[in-house]
Amino acid sequence: MKKKILLTAAAVVVLLVSAVTAGSFYLVNYALVDAPRHRDSSFNRAIANYPELRSWIDSLQAEGALRDTFVVMPTGERAHAIFARSSKAHGATAVLVHGYTDNATSMLMIARIYNHFLNYNILLPDLHAHGQSYGNDIQMGWKDRLDVMHWIGLAPGMFRTPADSMRLVVHGISMGAATTMCVSGEHTPDYVKCFVEDCGYTSVWDEFAHELSGRFSLPEFPLLYTASWVVRMKYGWSFGEASPLKQVAKCRKPMFFIHGDNDTYVPTAMVYPLYEAKPQPKQLWIVPGSKHALSYRDHKAEYVKKVTEFVSKWNGAEN
Repeated sequence: MKKKILLTAAAVVVLLVSAVTAGSFYLVNYALVDAPRHRDSSFNRAIANYPELRSWIDSLQAEGALRDTFVVMPTGERAHAIFARSSKAHGATAVLVHGYTDNATSMLMIARIYNHFLNYNILLPDLHAHGQSYGNDIQMGWKDRLDVMHWIGLAPGMFRTPADSMRLVVHGISMGAATTMCVSGEHTPDYVKCFVEDCGYTSVWDEFAHELSGRFSLPEFPLLYTASWVVRMKYGWSFGEASPLKQVAKCRKPMFFIHGDNDTYVPTAMVYPLYEAKPQPKQLWIVPGSKHALSYRDHKAEYVKKVTEFVSKWNGAEN
């Protein structure tokens, strides 16, 4: 009888372990591999969402200023970016980082702020496994920070500006904001002057826990633990280490935090510990009524004004 009970218990354990393992692989594939992505890199979708882009894009294209480039990352994979030089930039440059499952063209409305209103050079990378960049697995901003830092290192050459004359801001939205914050905690060149993060999450763990609860009504244990282990084994990083919160705590350069007060995808509550963890100088704007990644759409004039004032203060020629 005892033997039968033990065999039954062992079978139950095996079934549970198998179910959790299968669930973990499903979760990883669902979030990082099989997530549908906007592969269309034309400007049509951006213009459809933001018609004010048309004349600016047409002007850049007429001048031959809006270009594509491919580079080989230190990992050996090819990465793509859109860029445009400004004859009036005098070294002022913006690196603009898109969100989860999107691509570089989704940041064109932000690029217009920098290029049209501020006369900046602009560089819009496609993150790993997005747009025209190679890869299959989404890196949630963590390993992406290394790619963005590589682009930052290439910027003086791309824009034909000596490093000691360059003044660069990194501005990201959603996963791009998480990437921006992850970059901020690393040692960046002196010409990186400031950061703008718009609706980024505290950590991949926190964001996936939020989604696991809201989308699937499941607790963190055990799936998030085992899925993080799967990611560690397959891709070399874990949900816990991918922490913008820990990274901003190490950042000494200025950062502007933007978050809609009606954001339920990356909950608005996440911005407060991020802001508290970041040493001065810093600035916070809680955007009334805006859902996830829609602060610019909902408050265009104010968004342009606040971003312009922030970067002009911290990315000016005197800094």
